Amino acid sequence: MDKDTILKQLNPEQGEAVSTLRGPVLVLAGAGTGKTRVITFRIAYMLSSGIPPESILGMTFTNKAAREMRERLAQLVDPAVAGRVTLGTFHSFCIRVLRREITHLGYLPGFTIADDSDQQGLLKQAAGTLGCNYEGFPLAEVHAMISRWKSRLLEPRDARRAAESEFESTAAQIYEEYQSLLELQNTLDFDDMLLLVYRLFTEFPDVLERYRGTYHYLLIDEYQDTNAAQFTIVKMLAGDTCNLCVVGDDDQSIYSWRGADISNILDFPEHFPGAKVIKLEQNYRSTSSILDAANAVIGAGAGGKRHAKKLWSQLGEGEAVRIVKTANGEAEADFIAGMIHQLQGEHPELGYKDFAVLYRSNHLSRELEMAFRRSRVPYRLVGGQEFYKRREIKDAVAYLKILVNPHDDQSLLRILGTPPRGLAQKAVEQLKICRKTMHKPMTELLSADEFLRHLTPRAAEAARELAGILHRYRGEFAEPGQLAMKINAYLKDVGYLDGLQRIYKDLNDALKRRENVDEFINGVSQFEGRQSESPTLGSYLENFALLEENDRVEDDSENGDAVTFSTVHAAKGLEFPVVFVVALERGIFPHERALEEGSADEELRLFYVAVTRARKQLYLLRAAERLQRGFSRATTASPFLELLPEGVAERALPDDLLKAADLNDVRKAFADIFKMLGD
Repeated sequence: MDKDTILKQLNPEQGEAVSTLRGPVLVLAGAGTGKTRVITFRIAYMLSSGIPPESILGMTFTNKAAREMRERLAQLVDPAVAGRVTLGTFHSFCIRVLRREITHLGYLPGFTIADDSDQQGLLKQAAGTLGCNYEGFPLAEVHAMISRWKSRLLEPRDARRAAESEFESTAAQIYEEYQSLLELQNTLDFDDMLLLVYRLFTEFPDVLERYRGTYHYLLIDEYQDTNAAQFTIVKMLAGDTCNLCVVGDDDQSIYSWRGADISNILDFPEHFPGAKVIKLEQNYRSTSSILDAANAVIGAGAGGKRHAKKLWSQLGEGEAVRIVKTANGEAEADFIAGMIHQLQGEHPELGYKDFAVLYRSNHLSRELEMAFRRSRVPYRLVGGQEFYKRREIKDAVAYLKILVNPHDDQSLLRILGTPPRGLAQKAVEQLKICRKTMHKPMTELLSADEFLRHLTPRAAEAARELAGILHRYRGEFAEPGQLAMKINAYLKDVGYLDGLQRIYKDLNDALKRRENVDEFINGVSQFEGRQSESPTLGSYLENFALLEENDRVEDDSENGDAVTFSTVHAAKGLEFPVVFVVALERGIFPHERALEEGSADEELRLFYVAVTRARKQLYLLRAAERLQRGFSRATTASPFLELLPEGVAERALPDDLLKAADLNDVRKAFADIFKMLGD
C-alpha cells in the first residue's frame, strides 16, 4: 500500500500523526479515537517510505495489544515484511535483549522467570534468613515495596539509603537477601527484566549503541502507563536522533498503584524538546450523549494537570445516559438482569456478549453472579481465577523450569514431594544444608554421595531416580520441536500425571486436575502450531511467563455468548454496546482508600474510563443500601454522579425503565425457580 492510499483512509489529525516521522511526537489519543489504527498505519507508512522493517521497534503493555497491532499490520503490508518489525510488550523486548546480553551481568543465558508463588517462597526464605517471623510479617507489603523500588531503578544499596522508617530498613535488607537468592538460582522476577536492561545499557555503553544502531524509529503505545524504568529505557534508546512517537491519553492514566507515572506523558514536551503534540479527538466508538457525559466528568478534575481535549462523534446523539437508583445491591443486580432481557427483546441483534457490567472492586461481582444465575443469564468473569494460576498447572510448569534452568532450586523444592516420592522434610533440609556448604545447584546434589549418604536407602533411590529422569529429559529437550509430545511423556515418566490422585485424595478432584494438565499440554501444542519454526522449551516458558489476565477469561457460558463482568481496570481497552457501571457510592467508587490517600484525580480518570467503554447505552447505578461486613448500611451517592448535569444524564428509578410486564415476568421466573428448589 502506497503512502497516498494510507493517508486517504485517515482523518487529518490521524494523517499528521502517521506522516510525521522525524523527531519526537506525542499523539494524545482520546478514548475511541483510533489509537491502534494510527500506530499500525504509521508503521505501514514508514515501510512504504523505504524505512527498513528491522529498524522499527514498537512497544506496548499487553500481549493482546501487540497481537492486534501485528495482525492489522499484516493486512496493510506484505506479512513477511510485517514479521520483520519488532513489535511486543516492554517485557518481551527486555527478555529478547537479556537472552543475548545477560552474560555481561554475570547471569547464565538459560535464566528462568519467577512467578508470584516463586517470589513469595523466596521472600519467605529471605525473611527467615534475617530472623524475621514471616508468619506475622507483612511480606505482601514488602513484595510491593521491592517492586516499587525496582520500577524506580533502585537496587538494594539504593533502597537502604532511601529507607525512611524501621520497616523500610527491614524491607531493604529482605530485598538484598531476596535478590541474592534470585541471582543464585539464575532467576529473574518481572521487575528485573527492566532493571537489568537499564543496568546493561548503563554499564555497557557499547551494547546500548548497538541497539540504538539497530532501532532508528521507536513507537510506544499507552505511554501514560510507563513507569520510571520504562521511561528511562525509552529515553536511552531514543538517544540524540530521537525519532520517537508515543501514543497515549493522560485522561486514562489509572495505574499509579503499580508504578505508572503520569508525569511521563504530561511533561513529554519538556523531556523531549521540540516535540510535536497532535490531538486525536474524533471518537469512532460512542454516541454524542455518552461523550458529553465523559467530557463533563473529565473536565471537572480536582485541579489535576492534564492535556485539554474534548471528544466528539458523528455517530448521532443516541440514547440518554441514565442514572438509576435501586433499593439495595440485590435489587441492583436483579434490575440489570431484567434490563438485559428487555433490551434483547427490543433489539434482537444484541447478544449477551454485547453487555458489560463494570465495578470498582472484584468483591462486587458476588450479588451479580447470584442474580444472573437465578435469571439464567450467562456471564463471564474477566480477571477471575486464571487457568494458569491453578496449583496443578504451576506444578507442571515447575517440572519444566527445572529442565531449562538447573539452578532453579525453588522449582525443584516445589516438585520434590509432588507427588510424594519418599523424599520427606528431612531430605529437603539436608538438601538445603548441602546447597549451602557445597555451593552447587540442588539438581546436581540429588545424585551426589555427600547428599545421598544422609538418606534412607528408599529415599536415596528415589533421589537417584528423579535425578536420572531430569538428566535424560534435559537431553531430550535440547532439540527444539515436538514439545507437547515430550512434555506429556516427561510428566508421565516423572510420576506427576499418575501421581495426581495421591496429591488430591478426592477422585473427582484429581480427575478434574488431570483434565486441566491435559488442557495445559493442548495449549503447548497450540503454541507450537503458531510458530514459524520449531520452538524450544525455553521459548515456550518465556511465552508462558508473559501471559496476562486478559489472555484467558473464565466463561460461565457454553458458547461464549455471555455478559462480561469486569473491574474497570481490567476493562480498559474493551468496548461494548451496552454498559452498566454499578455501586457508584462514596467509599466504593471513588474508593475509600483513594479518598484517604488523596488520589481522587485517578479515581475520576477511572470513572472516565468506565464511561468511555460504552458505545450506545450507558447505565450508572447506585443502591440506597448495601451490605457491608454482613450489615445493611445506607449509602451516599458517588460525587462523580453530581458531575453529570441534567442535560447530560437522566435520573430514573428501576420501574421507570423496566416495563411492568417484563419485570413481573422476571419476578415470576425467580419465584418459580425458588419453588422448584424448595420442592
